[in-house]
Amino acid sequence: MSDPPQASYAAAVIRDGVPLAPLTTFELGGPARHLIEATDDAAIAEALRWARARDVPAAILGGGSNVVVGDAGFDGLVIRVATRGRHFQPLGDGAVALTAAAGEPWDQLVAEAVARGLAGVECLSGIPGLAGATPIQNVGAYGQEVAQTIRAVRVLARDRLEITELEAAECAFGYRDSRFKREPDRFVVLAVTFALHPAGPAAVRYPELAAALAGTPAPTLADVRAAVLALRAKKSMVISPGDPNRRSAGSFFMNPVVAAAEADAVAARAGVEPGAMPRFPAGVGRVKLSAGWLIERAGFPKGTRRGPVGISTAHALALVNLGGARTEQLLELAAEIQRAVRERLGVQLVREPVFLGR
Repeated sequence: MSDPPQASYAAAVIRDGVPLAPLTTFELGGPARHLIEATDDAAIAEALRWARARDVPAAILGGGSNVVVGDAGFDGLVIRVATRGRHFQPLGDGAVALTAAAGEPWDQLVAEAVARGLAGVECLSGIPGLAGATPIQNVGAYGQEVAQTIRAVRVLARDRLEITELEAAECAFGYRDSRFKREPDRFVVLAVTFALHPAGPAAVRYPELAAALAGTPAPTLADVRAAVLALRAKKSMVISPGDPNRRSAGSFFMNPVVAAAEADAVAARAGVEPGAMPRFPAGVGRVKLSAGWLIERAGFPKGTRRGPVGISTAHALALVNLGGARTEQLLELAAEIQRAVRERLGVQLVREPVFLGR
């Protein structure tokens, strides 16, 4: 088989007809009409200029761990971020700044921060993907989210192709949300600066994590990282080649946040006492519900299958490609789950992954 045709633009190489499924953890979807591996910020800007000059859409792809590609692929230019570089620098307030290029693998950064005794991201261990995606989704797990430590985000404004830096307050972070997510065509994240704390206490706030560490007095950052990795592995939330649940994007739906009174009504519809339904504080008068619990209560237990797609046998919140699936089949299952949870429990689940293509 011959290699895909190639076209050169400045220092970059743009390839045509590149399969996208192998570049995502779902392993689903069709090809990109054009694709470039951008190894520096200049290549990203050049690629956007190339797409603009030819009036073709451009999309950014990172680690592919939170994306679903349509069966027809993407009829435009996919810019795959492959920039690298990390830098640690003391800050005047006693914190340490970790600045990472967007293409840095996220869990490697967490591992180094823990090894250096820097607190702030230890609960985010084992999350796949790249550093540049973390502010977009405001990645969070086990009681931490990146909004708690992000100091600044360096971005490329797509309209002017100019680089600027946004402070955390300008990023408008919310639960699994940010300005970048709400304005997907406005910026490309180039680098992220996190403010971490030397010798800071490990964050053990999430009940499940606290239970896992109950026999460990004064757990260290390394203890927390190990416990989180173990918890994620039990739920097939750490990518492993031999795991039948590995073709996934992790949590497919966000945990819904509702008013406290509405949560009681949801429990009543589910046929349980309010205290028997998982819920977590989410601000004044609001609580966060467990989407996985709602999915199972609506009649979709772990291991549910619809042909080549299904629900993970380890976690009800993860949809999986069991092999040979089409994106259309995955989305049909997702819609079936959303419809059942809405009709039976009165809660609208919102999908978490980004969609690329039609």
